[in-house]
Amino acid sequence: MKRRSILVAGAALLATSMLPMTAMAKERVVFSGGPAGGTFQVVANAVQVYKPIKASKDFRVRAQSSAGSVENLRKVNSGKAQMGVVYSGHVYLGRNGQMKNDTKKYEDVMAVAWLYGAPAQLVTRKGSGIKSVKDLVGKKVGVGNAGSGAFANCELFFTHMGVWDKIERNAMGYNDAAQAFGNKQLDAFWLFTAFPSGAVIMAAQTNDIELVNVGKDAQDSGFFDKYPYFSQLSVPADTYRGVDYESPSFQDSALWVANSKVSEDTVYKMLSTIYTDEGLAHMKTQKKTFKHMSLNTGTQGVVTPWHPGAIKFWKEKGMM
Repeated sequence: MKRRSILVAGAALLATSMLPMTAMAKERVVFSGGPAGGTFQVVANAVQVYKPIKASKDFRVRAQSSAGSVENLRKVNSGKAQMGVVYSGHVYLGRNGQMKNDTKKYEDVMAVAWLYGAPAQLVTRKGSGIKSVKDLVGKKVGVGNAGSGAFANCELFFTHMGVWDKIERNAMGYNDAAQAFGNKQLDAFWLFTAFPSGAVIMAAQTNDIELVNVGKDAQDSGFFDKYPYFSQLSVPADTYRGVDYESPSFQDSALWVANSKVSEDTVYKMLSTIYTDEGLAHMKTQKKTFKHMSLNTGTQGVVTPWHPGAIKFWKEKGMM
């Protein structure tokens, strides 16, 4: 009896000790987004709250805010976050040790999917005479929030064009810049976001505006040759009040990325869950910016290595 009691107690203890192990079997995925209210954070939140993702027996996703693209690159590379949203350009520069003031090579950040395009927009007043980035010399310019992807890409492009150190830079968010522009405290302001932008719409309500042809500046200066992750596009005519012409520009791509050590199975299953009709419909209800997410667009804008789980998924769908 005593021996049987010991065996029963041992079995019960073993069963109890196995419960946490079963719970721990779920792969933990911290999904690094961005500042509150920003599109990066909407991506992370949208993935976390999607019911089939929450119901998974294989992984558990937790959205986490961050400063944005560059911080996400570093967090995902180090494993502090397993997934995140990073601009394709930062993945490219980071992998090649070309980040500004940072020669470290971030080689553990791997592409999962293209999410949306973020185009450059440079707003000026009608009749200002600013027809090129080079005309900004000596002007007051809103260049985006310090630490944001907008700021980083503004610095990159304006430095390439030779004007970064020749303008009066004002680091501020889009809405603040639009307000300052409306009050004639800025001569121009830069955005790196989907159009139509609420900030530009706001600016156009108080001023007659123009969009600078940054696409021509980029093409003529060899910008696309030096930075191959940018692609050309145009802001359509009549996107904004009074801008009745097509405005050539360029865009970077916001990518869903994962650390190389995240299991192939988890990446594959998450893609298989989000990239369904229901999953894509869910994403689009979270923000209109995601309207171009689809199986057809999922592999565009990527010039760096893919995660094995993503390769498996996209090949299965005939996209690779």
